Amino acid sequence: MAFLSRIRPISFHRCRFFSSILSPESSSNPLPYREKSRAALSLVKSEKDPQRILEICRAASLTPEFNLDRIVFSVAISKLADSKDFDSIRHFLDELKSRPDLQTERFVSHAIVLFGQAGMINDAFRTFEEMHQLGVDRTVRSLNALIFSCILSKNYKEVNRIFLEFPKKYGIEMNLDSYNTVLKAFSQSGSSSSGYSILAEMDRKGVKPNATSFGILLAGFYNEEKYEDVGKVLKMMEEYKMQPGISTYNIRIQSLCKLKKSSEAKLLLNSILARRMKPNSETYSHLIHGFSKEGNLEEAKKLLKEMLDRGCKPSSDCYFALVYFLCQGGDFESALQVCKESMEKGWFPNFSTMTSLVNGLVSISKVEEARELIGKIKVKFSKNAGSWKEIEARLPR
Repeated sequence: MAFLSRIRPISFHRCRFFSSILSPESSSNPLPYREKSRAALSLVKSEKDPQRILEICRAASLTPEFNLDRIVFSVAISKLADSKDFDSIRHFLDELKSRPDLQTERFVSHAIVLFGQAGMINDAFRTFEEMHQLGVDRTVRSLNALIFSCILSKNYKEVNRIFLEFPKKYGIEMNLDSYNTVLKAFSQSGSSSSGYSILAEMDRKGVKPNATSFGILLAGFYNEEKYEDVGKVLKMMEEYKMQPGISTYNIRIQSLCKLKKSSEAKLLLNSILARRMKPNSETYSHLIHGFSKEGNLEEAKKLLKEMLDRGCKPSSDCYFALVYFLCQGGDFESALQVCKESMEKGWFPNFSTMTSLVNGLVSISKVEEARELIGKIKVKFSKNAGSWKEIEARLPR
């Protein structure tokens, strides 16, 4: 309990949670595993001191077997990397390898990925090479983790080295996930044309590419604005007797929207409908974001209506983006309507967007609407009520 005395003051509720994490056996009401992980995540997110972050993780006895614990690991490593505390990351992850329950390929693979996330690619390679010392066999799982680690650290040259040398060196056969991850590295590094050689190697090895393989290449070629290659990839899909599904269309639509070619992207939506396929929420979300960023807010609003009419459910990000860009475009009445729809679902845009909307409503003499909006925000976010009271006090009477 000495650690508790050193942690900064926290609420009684969170203090009780932390006590249960730290000493689950001694607690009269130990938390169920999932609640313990949630409490650890909450504490890690709010903590700034690197050593306290590590102590929270140790106390929670995290394991990559559970998704929530993997999230805690990821958040902790990101915060430590942001503070440049790389020695602590290295010591912590190496320390965990001594836990008997973590001497598995699953954990070692996760550690490799976390090193990549922190930009510590040399440690990721070291961990991969030391697996036998832990009594853990290397398989394609840990090899894939190493390739992905290189992508996270944007060390694309090492991906190529792994692809050329490691399968033979370690006697590991690459699988479809391996090849797709290598394709992603080439795509993200602006070397999408190298993907053709990967497809050729897959063919030699008898590994059939899937929609994900071609989707990665399409995104890469669009990003490099190599439209002739986009056509080649689509032709290759036909040769593999693979009809483009909605996920392939969504990749193409998103890519065009990123290039500020939303009108061309909408033509693909028309193709989807002509083929009697069903666009999904992702399809419309990309288009709404694209047209909004290009300032075509009328089209974005039409797409939101069409989306709802077709039974697709917009995500919170879709609503938030549209409210933001409507405010930027000075269409505060439409922004208020979209914002209300979002809030009815429990989704409130961030402070900056809401402030912009409130000020915009005041500028068009809709003070009561602004006041009503502030009232809803204060109820939803009581912690920020003080800031909103100050804003409310400045509203015209």
